[in-house]
Amino acid sequence: MKSHPAASLEVSRRRFLSQLAVAGAVVPLARISSAASAPAAGAGGPTVIHVFSKPLHWLSHAETARLVASTGYGGIDYTVRVAQGHVLPERVQEDLPRAVDAAHAAGLKVEMITTDITSLRDKHAETLLRTAAKHGVKYYRLGNFNYDAKLGVVGTHEKLKPGLRELAALNASLGLHGAIQNHAGVRVGSPVWDLYELLRDLDPRGLGIQYDIRHAVVEGGQSWPLALKLLAPWIKCTDIKDFKWEQAPGKATIENVPMGEGIVPFDAYFKLVRELKISGPMSVHLEYAPFERSKITEAEKRVQFPALMKRDLAALQGYMAKAGVS
Repeated sequence: MKSHPAASLEVSRRRFLSQLAVAGAVVPLARISSAASAPAAGAGGPTVIHVFSKPLHWLSHAETARLVASTGYGGIDYTVRVAQGHVLPERVQEDLPRAVDAAHAAGLKVEMITTDITSLRDKHAETLLRTAAKHGVKYYRLGNFNYDAKLGVVGTHEKLKPGLRELAALNASLGLHGAIQNHAGVRVGSPVWDLYELLRDLDPRGLGIQYDIRHAVVEGGQSWPLALKLLAPWIKCTDIKDFKWEQAPGKATIENVPMGEGIVPFDAYFKLVRELKISGPMSVHLEYAPFERSKITEAEKRVQFPALMKRDLAALQGYMAKAGVS
């Protein structure tokens, strides 16, 4: 009986992905240290400080680029995802080049983007990654992974590993680094240390972590340096923001605040960044009011946003200079 062409294509695709995973993604543990010391994709030179574009979706690509450039930042971390994306995945081939061109026209880089991708089987995933690599992106943030209550922590890790190996292999072939963000809560990566079990056998150049010190401090309290040291080889890009606790009897809630007004120990953090030789682009997340949870007009945003963005950048650069991080 003749095989159906679509079935043959799917078999070929699975075979290709399997060969990629075997060839490029899994490395002996002895090689992890040498991979960690090698430059990440696109690494070299001063840190390019990007602005995460989530609170700027009301602006066009060109307007976003002009605002970011006028406030002194070096790049834009565009959202390329379904939920409120600056670029929608189904239009990535048309719109991502335009977004990148707008940034370049303003003198900015687009070294990193944020996506929903959790598997190469996600709709538009492979097209998105190939387009990003073609237009100079070197780092992308993955979507979120949740723990399966029936499988537990270890079982969930084992379920996720094959898909991550496939992603790592394709990334390596494209010169991309995919990164899981450690996000506070109960999802995969929230405790931070759990990412070691997922990534320990993968080449850090293809897949790793977008380390978020704010979320790490929320979940790690005083122990966050331990996980940072453990996972440093897989950290090739980072997120920056600050927060404080709002306390009441029996509960505490998180309040995001401008850089330097919260409890994130930036002096200690950047001292470790320098000692551990963590490099790569940085994304500043503007998640406090009026950027989020504040109903103001576009005219008010145009007046308020630039000054706040400049203030955060000045605070960040002050911490970096103090620690000798460029």
